[in-house]
Amino acid sequence: YGMMIFSVGLSLYLGCFVYAGVALYWTASNIFAILQLYLLNWAINPKNYVDYEALEETKKELAEIEALGTKKGKRNKEDIKREKADYKKFFSVVNKHLVFYSEGSGFYKYFKGIIEYILNNTNITIHYVTSDPDDQIFRIAEKESKIKPYYIGEKKLITLMMKMDADVVVMTMPDIENYHIKRSYIRKDINYVYVPHGMDSLNMTMRTGSMDHYDSVLCTGKIQKEEIEKTEEVYNLPKKELVEWGYSLLDEMREDYAKMPKKENDIKSILIAPSWQKDNIVDSCLEDILDNLKGHGYKITVRPHPQHVRHMPEKMEGLKERYKNDTDIEIQTDFSSNSTVFEADLMITDWSGIAYEYAYTTCKPVLFIDTPMKIMNPEYKKIGIEPLNIWMRYEIGRVLKLDEIDKTADTAAKMLAASDTYKDSIDRFVKEYVYNLGSSASVGAKYIIQEIQKAIKRHKEQE
Repeated sequence: YGMMIFSVGLSLYLGCFVYAGVALYWTASNIFAILQLYLLNWAINPKNYVDYEALEETKKELAEIEALGTKKGKRNKEDIKREKADYKKFFSVVNKHLVFYSEGSGFYKYFKGIIEYILNNTNITIHYVTSDPDDQIFRIAEKESKIKPYYIGEKKLITLMMKMDADVVVMTMPDIENYHIKRSYIRKDINYVYVPHGMDSLNMTMRTGSMDHYDSVLCTGKIQKEEIEKTEEVYNLPKKELVEWGYSLLDEMREDYAKMPKKENDIKSILIAPSWQKDNIVDSCLEDILDNLKGHGYKITVRPHPQHVRHMPEKMEGLKERYKNDTDIEIQTDFSSNSTVFEADLMITDWSGIAYEYAYTTCKPVLFIDTPMKIMNPEYKKIGIEPLNIWMRYEIGRVLKLDEIDKTADTAAKMLAASDTYKDSIDRFVKEYVYNLGSSASVGAKYIIQEIQKAIKRHKEQE
């Protein structure tokens, strides 16, 4: 304090005589302070004590967390009030056995079969947390008393997950613990179960380490199981419970398709369904494909990804205008029905996941355009397993490179002529590479029920 008193006193003394003295003093003190800072940084280098890269990553993560809830627009007061009430209600319930978390209404379809089996065969109450205020689960819960729905926005979800108290938590969200959504700080014995929302490679299409902190994974087929086992081996990770599950959404689609009236199309129908990833068909070669196909006697439907319609409406209208006089081409931007998908005789796509749903459901072939591949995990080659996304294309269809677009019509004709051969080979492929075809919902549900029963027994033994 002595130096500070001296400094203030000197300033007042100089101020009594010369205004310039005060200015000189403060200017000099600031200059010497800067010099002192540089000397200290040279003597004691902060880089030896602070991880600046980690600091920058933390800043970015904090900014992303701060932005949560604003990306989709501001919520109204009613939703905020509702969230507060649901948050309080969620924690007012003790001894929760089962919690599902959904990012939005569209994710319910991945849980549907499992949830319905649990409701029909047990008295377990399902606590269903969603970040979508308009989630269909609220309408479903009106007719099903064993479903307790809660609306929790993305920001509030952070603390809810930290305080989670349940025996089993089921999610489709990868990267738990890696970013802002953490495992429970309250209970360390929760079984976190990951449900894939696709039948493709988890190793290539997910970020590095995206499933490292899950306890269990419901695997759609043997390739996913092998990938996870090999990842655990290569990275020396704790072993997870890998359930040979299947894909209940596929079972439902195959069942619905089996009920559809089948008829031979007089005019063969070709559906073009691109992905939304960078350099997709729409961005790179759609017009070339259409120009090559038109006039060959096909009914051609372009069903762009919903994000194309949302973010590129001018381009969609431009396509409609360009091909308005081509009666064999339709640019379809209404997604209310899937009949167009299942009625097509051939699909053309790039890396879209719709290829699996279409081929595995209808046993009809897919013509893949070899646009640049989207790789979420730059380390995917480390485990030494070629991703299903790559080699599967040759099992359920054919592949054309971008410089082979002029062969589209000829290739399509050959594939359509071999439709019976494809039907048999695709059916065999699905039965070999997808677990429990037709019964996956019960398999997944029984595993969850079993884990809850184990937890209840464990609690009783600890009393």
